[in-house]
Amino acid sequence: MKLASFRDGATGTWGLVQGESVQLPPPDLHRRFPGLREVLAAGALPEIPALLAAVPSRSLAGLRFDPVIPAPARIICVGINYLEHIHEMGREKPDYPTLFTRFPDSLTGHGEALVRPRLSTEYDYEGELAIVMGKPARYVTAAEALGYVAGYTCFLDGSVRDWQRHTTQFIPGKNFPATGGCGPWLVTTDEIPDPARLELKTRVNGEVLQAAPISDLCFDVRRIIEYCSSFCRLNPGDIIATGTPSGVGFARRPPRWLAAGDLVEVDISGIGILRHPVISEDVTA
Repeated sequence: MKLASFRDGATGTWGLVQGESVQLPPPDLHRRFPGLREVLAAGALPEIPALLAAVPSRSLAGLRFDPVIPAPARIICVGINYLEHIHEMGREKPDYPTLFTRFPDSLTGHGEALVRPRLSTEYDYEGELAIVMGKPARYVTAAEALGYVAGYTCFLDGSVRDWQRHTTQFIPGKNFPATGGCGPWLVTTDEIPDPARLELKTRVNGEVLQAAPISDLCFDVRRIIEYCSSFCRLNPGDIIATGTPSGVGFARRPPRWLAAGDLVEVDISGIGILRHPVISEDVTA
């Protein structure tokens, strides 16, 4: 099952995606569940196909994608979590996951523009697999962790590298508005029982710059959930980005920074393609 969040005119909504069509909730269902986070919090995910069975489909054309969860309470990101990426960044293998947070307005929806900040030219791409939590999780063991997941999506952890390096804390370089993306949709765990079997590629202007199996994660999905649920209570709709493989622009010689006019794609087998054009902040000022 594929579920996505949209803007239908000025109204935020969500829907069940099938091919190039989507079923949007009628007004009574939208009042009950105004967003996917509310669907997940109510434990209503299994009911969605039946609730929308009689709803006519409409084309995805004309709808604008929001991030798959438009306003998650938590966006936790794992840094330096593929061995080759650890090496290219000149770091040692960590004993624990390296974590930072992103703010909701740092993400934009599939097809929407990424904004290169005017304060930097060192704007980098990082394609990632993201976990969307489906149940409250606290002190969850790795063995049971996948049972708390609603599904998976693509994530673009756009990084403003010079700001990321201001201190040991990554947060400034990860939170410029509209520098990252999440989507296009959530694919539920019944379609992805084992995320380690997925393959990730990141393309810029059609050129593959990152490619790796998710099985190459240093800390896999189970261990990430175990660790994060130990220090905080994870809730339905929380997003955890699992890290990026090698091939980032920062590590290339010369560096490969994103610029206005670029097209970035994060392609994960079994999920789909998250696609963003890049614009300069000066254009939107």
